[in-house]
Amino acid sequence: MTGTGTKGFMAMKGAGYYSRATIGAKHVMDNAAGLVLDALARMGPGKRDDVFRCTDMGAADGGTSLAMWGRVLARVREMAPDRPIEIVYTDLPRNDFSQTFQNVMGLTGEDSYVNHVSGVHVLASATSFHEAILPPGTLDLGFSATASHYIAAVPGDIADHVHMVGAAPDERAAYETTGAQDWERMLLARAAEMKPGARLCLFNFGIDEEGRYLGNTGGVNMFDTFAHHWARLRDEGVITAEEFANTNFPQCYRTEEQFTAPFQDETSPVYQAGLRLEHVESRVVRCPFEQNFAETGQDPQEFAQDYIPTLRSWSEPTFVNGLSKDRSDREKAEIIDRFYGNYQAMVAADPTGHAMDYVHVYLVVRKES
Repeated sequence: MTGTGTKGFMAMKGAGYYSRATIGAKHVMDNAAGLVLDALARMGPGKRDDVFRCTDMGAADGGTSLAMWGRVLARVREMAPDRPIEIVYTDLPRNDFSQTFQNVMGLTGEDSYVNHVSGVHVLASATSFHEAILPPGTLDLGFSATASHYIAAVPGDIADHVHMVGAAPDERAAYETTGAQDWERMLLARAAEMKPGARLCLFNFGIDEEGRYLGNTGGVNMFDTFAHHWARLRDEGVITAEEFANTNFPQCYRTEEQFTAPFQDETSPVYQAGLRLEHVESRVVRCPFEQNFAETGQDPQEFAQDYIPTLRSWSEPTFVNGLSKDRSDREKAEIIDRFYGNYQAMVAADPTGHAMDYVHVYLVVRKES
């Protein structure tokens, strides 16, 4: 998959699957909404009367952030009763934007801020956050959660794994270099869009000070398990060695130091563009499926059935993309079902340690006035 552009294939599972399966992502945003509200208070949106524009970047179907935006936009309206509010949901071109609008407009049974906050204009953009999304100087509040770990293209194949966290040192270094370049590129694109005094609230998958990351918080390592089952299909002749090698998550997990480096160096393009770090911290949000299993004594088979969809909701495109273009869609689907079926059988047989705990590095950034 070397050089493959992420926007050519990447999309979370549509038709509402993503929001239903990724309850943990919603918990991340709901639990950290206070960081956004605090940033909003420092901005003082009542001081202006032009359009208050915000973005939800990498929003998928918009369902996981709906409650958080309800709180934030209600506060904007309280502080600025007469300002028009515009929210732009952004994701890659293959995203299911139809589902995004159904969720946001309250057509799926979930309550939405459009029913409670007046003067909100809902828009969408199928533009990568590595590129310009809005006209210069028009953004008040930029937000992104569990998305900016994606890189625009993978720098090379990972020989014996599927993710940079399990790559050999030279392979991992290539991903970290690309990740740093794309992180700078994303920040510079936002800096150009932001009004003076605007804020960015970025809740990023990352590696915390204890070395923990998504699905690796002391139990069974999720990415190692992905690699194990994908290699099993290779060894059984279900997929080829080339297909295994071509399967690489287009992601870079960064440490807090790597996230904050552009803001610490006064000579960096990001610092020169006027972006300043206001807040940084890391948090672990427990996997809701494992938590329910532990607290209720749920049957292991039921836990496995509930747990695997949350992995599948975001990881499936990478495995599908690794398969040969010569395979039929039906053949690809059968292979993918077998792959996740093997993972589910493993969890059902022994659920101990299986959990997709969310590990995030939270940043709040301002644009200098």
